Amino acid sequence: MKSGNRKSFNRVTAGLLASAMAVSAFALAPTVNGLPLAHAEAVKVDGPKMQGFAEVVQAVSPAVVSVRVEQAVQPASDTQGEFRFDRRFNNRNVPEFFRDNPDFFERFFGRPGPRGERKPDRRFGMSQGSGFFISEDGFLVTNNHVVDGGEQYTIVMDDGTEYDAKLVGADERSDLAVLKVEADRKFTYVDFANENPQIGDWVVAVGNPFGLGGTVTAGIVSANGREIATNRYDDFIQIDAAVNKGNSGGPAFNLNGEVIGVNTAIFSPSGGNVGIAFAIPANSVSQIVDELMSEGSVVRGWLGVQIQPVTEDIADALDMKSTIGAMVTEPQQDGPASKAGVQSGDVITAVDGNEVKNPRDLARKIASYDPDTEVELTVFRDGEEQTISVTLGQLSQMAAVNPDRNDQGIPEENTGKLGLALGPSEDGEGVMVMQVRPDSAADQKGIQEGDVVASVNGKKVNSPRDVADQVTAAEKDGKKNTLFQIRRDGNSRFVALPLDKG
Repeated sequence: MKSGNRKSFNRVTAGLLASAMAVSAFALAPTVNGLPLAHAEAVKVDGPKMQGFAEVVQAVSPAVVSVRVEQAVQPASDTQGEFRFDRRFNNRNVPEFFRDNPDFFERFFGRPGPRGERKPDRRFGMSQGSGFFISEDGFLVTNNHVVDGGEQYTIVMDDGTEYDAKLVGADERSDLAVLKVEADRKFTYVDFANENPQIGDWVVAVGNPFGLGGTVTAGIVSANGREIATNRYDDFIQIDAAVNKGNSGGPAFNLNGEVIGVNTAIFSPSGGNVGIAFAIPANSVSQIVDELMSEGSVVRGWLGVQIQPVTEDIADALDMKSTIGAMVTEPQQDGPASKAGVQSGDVITAVDGNEVKNPRDLARKIASYDPDTEVELTVFRDGEEQTISVTLGQLSQMAAVNPDRNDQGIPEENTGKLGLALGPSEDGEGVMVMQVRPDSAADQKGIQEGDVVASVNGKKVNSPRDVADQVTAAEKDGKKNTLFQIRRDGNSRFVALPLDKG
């Protein structure tokens, strides 16, 4: 075959082979209705890249600490317990093994006392929480309920270093406390955010859940201004970051490493995290912490009124256009509001021009002022608004503050160890119970807000100071209980409150 013809043949052959391969590939490819099915590419979206939390965590972790608290625990008296016995070990309440082996009894339960009871040893319980430094010289913030009842405080840094700390001051109403570490070093500390977080903002919680040490969780701000009925000053940030037992007192950060709140409570039917946690807002924390650092306690303004919400029915009856405000049910006799002319049935709608949304809002606003401050109340009365000037009094303290500060301006009316906040009674006789701390001795004995204390240890009382004086006298006499005469609804009864129980 000639070369020219050979080249033409090769070209034709190559073309036929290519066509055959194409036909073969076409025949092997998936088809739909005889047509080849094309392969689509996987979906790709060029969205914004998520910012991680590692940089924030690395920066703030050295400022976050574990707070270890030792609390004195009084052992239960054995004179009434199962293991009461005498020196002959013949008491049938004692198991036979211990009656036959008194040495083993002493090993496990202590040496018998003079009358056969074992001598209780002083023991300590342990609790843990979280906290964070707010200054390089060792001031740190935590929750009051973390340090409440503590006798010794230990701060554990993120690297495991431990320091002793002392209690500077605590405020039960806000559930905040300040500790101080004395050490020859500068501590890494964090600042409070100047702006309130927005719903949907990222939040990073750092703390000591279940005593595990530095643990980080993240979530978003779920709501602002939450009230969870812990006290009349509730104003929490709700977050969905995992917060558990031991996180209390720890900080919640924004992505700038600023503290937006102090983790304080969770909502949980099981006791564990369910994605609903509450933090005290930074703007409230910073104000209270400043006062605790400088004074050791928080002193709040007092208006002296009993209040209730304005319902739609009440608003309609009063010809009010909305349910905004707090209705005065009774101004306390000789209280600041009564002296200024506030009357029962008045609806307080603003303080210094700032709208009052409800009774809790009024309580928070008044508490933010110092005693002896003059405020302008906008009051709705007889179908119109009027302004009343009131000079605030001082709200009696109920918090367990630093006992070393008692000679530095803390009012003697502080009867916090009994769980009572007291104020003047309506008729001037006795002392009114303004608030009862949950689970306190007073609460367990059935004392309620609105009760009137007529006498203490047989002595009539007409002021909170009278009560404090009688309690102090009972302590000096070595008494274990103080006898309160309580009036309620025209009836009177006596209640013995233990002095060694907060």
